Amino acid sequence: MFENYSKYFNVEKVNPNSQVKEFTFTDIQKKAKGFIEFLSAFQGETFGNGLYRIHRLEDINKWEQEISQAFPAFKMRICCFAFDWLGRQFSLDSERIEHGQPLIIMFEAGTGEALEIPCNFIDFHEIEIPSYHDACLASDFFNNWKSSNPEEIKHSECICYKVPLFLGGEDVIDNLVKSDMEVHWHINSQLIQKTK
Repeated sequence: MFENYSKYFNVEKVNPNSQVKEFTFTDIQKKAKGFIEFLSAFQGETFGNGLYRIHRLEDINKWEQEISQAFPAFKMRICCFAFDWLGRQFSLDSERIEHGQPLIIMFEAGTGEALEIPCNFIDFHEIEIPSYHDACLASDFFNNWKSSNPEEIKHSECICYKVPLFLGGEDVIDNLVKSDMEVHWHINSQLIQKTK
């Protein structure tokens, strides 16, 4: 299970029987094929030197609340499961269902946008990330930034825009800075709400 993802990040394949027994999964999490096995195997893990990171199961509710502060229209309909180096949050969207599967949505604090990704949980990890990693994770931008910033990005950190793009900041390396991710989202949530 998740062979392409595992090959792309050079990690062991997911055991299809993986499940954290003491954690109670929600209906949307159960509906997304592969979600329980993937999160059970990889919760709290970092891939690609910080390129893509998986939330700890116990942090999911906290991030759903944080995202809902910035994007109140999505309150009670999302399930955050991962984030990338720019702090962009990836979630299941319970109101966009295709073939019985919730589709993915990405929330960007730096642009103030919620971007619909037209694929389910398995396809996102098996097709989108391995084949289109630059489009969905900005991997080329990451590699450019990393070439002059080789230090580790902690699981609690992200690289964010000094001046958010929705306030006129430029999408360039000189406009990037390392930040605590909770601080980044808290500040930008307030700014996003003020600009709407």
